[in-house]
Amino acid sequence: MNFQGQGRPLSGEGIEQVCNTLGVAQPEVWAVLSVETRGFGFLKDRRPQILFERHIFHNQTDGRFDSSAPDISDSKAGGYIGGAAEYDRLHRALGLDQAAALRSASWGIGQVMGFNFEDAGFATVDAMVAAFVADENAQLLAMANFIKANGLAGAMQKGKWDAFARGYNGPSFEKNQYDTRLAAAHAQYKVMLPDLGLRTAQAALLYLGFDPGTIDGVTGKRTRSAITAYQEKTGLPKTGELDTATENTLLSQAFQSA
Repeated sequence: MNFQGQGRPLSGEGIEQVCNTLGVAQPEVWAVLSVETRGFGFLKDRRPQILFERHIFHNQTDGRFDSSAPDISDSKAGGYIGGAAEYDRLHRALGLDQAAALRSASWGIGQVMGFNFEDAGFATVDAMVAAFVADENAQLLAMANFIKANGLAGAMQKGKWDAFARGYNGPSFEKNQYDTRLAAAHAQYKVMLPDLGLRTAQAALLYLGFDPGTIDGVTGKRTRSAITAYQEKTGLPKTGELDTATENTLLSQAFQSA
C-alpha cells in the first residue's frame, strides 16, 4: 500500500468543518489538538503519523501470529520503535493480515485507531487510511466524528474539561492532569489562535528538509532560522520572515510538485 501523498496541512475550511461538526468554536478545537494529539498529522516524508499496537493486532487476529512475530503480535502492549520506523512494523503486519494490520494502528493527528473507522465516519478502514493519506483536514474531521460518536462534543461545548478528559483518556485522566491542561490551553487560544498560513509554511519547510521546530502556527527561533536557511538556498532576501515571495515560492516547491 502507498501511504505517501502530498501531506497537505489543515486549512481554514477544514477547521471550520470540524467546528460545525462539534458545535464549538476554534479555541475548543485547538485546545484538544494541543493536548490530546501529536500536533501535526504527518511525518517529514509526508506519510501519516502512526503507532502500531501489537496487542490490538493480537486481538484482531486471535493471537495466531504471537509465536512467529511476537514484536508485532502479543497480548501485551509494547514493541514500539517510534516515528517512521513504526511503518516497518506495520508493513510486516500487512504481510500477515492486511485488514487487521490497518485496524491495529493509530493514525494521523488525532491518532484514531483503525478499528474505530466507523465512529470516524468511514465505511471501511481502507477508506479511512486513504483519506488520512490525502490531507490533515480528513484526519481532524475523523477525530471530530469520533468525539461526537462517543458523546464528548457536549463537554467541549460547555467547557467541561474534566468530563471530556474522563471520556477521552479514561478514569485515570487526573494523573496526567489532562483536564487542567485542556483548560489552560483553551484560555490561551481564546486570546490568540495559531496562524494557519504559517503552520502550512512550517509543514512545507519540514517536507523540504528544513527544521522549523513544532508545526504549531507560531513564529519561534527555529521557524525563523528555517525560513532564513530556505531563503538563502533559493536566493531570496534573507529576512527570516514569511514574506509573500518566500511563501509563494515555498508552497509551490513543497506542494505543486509533490
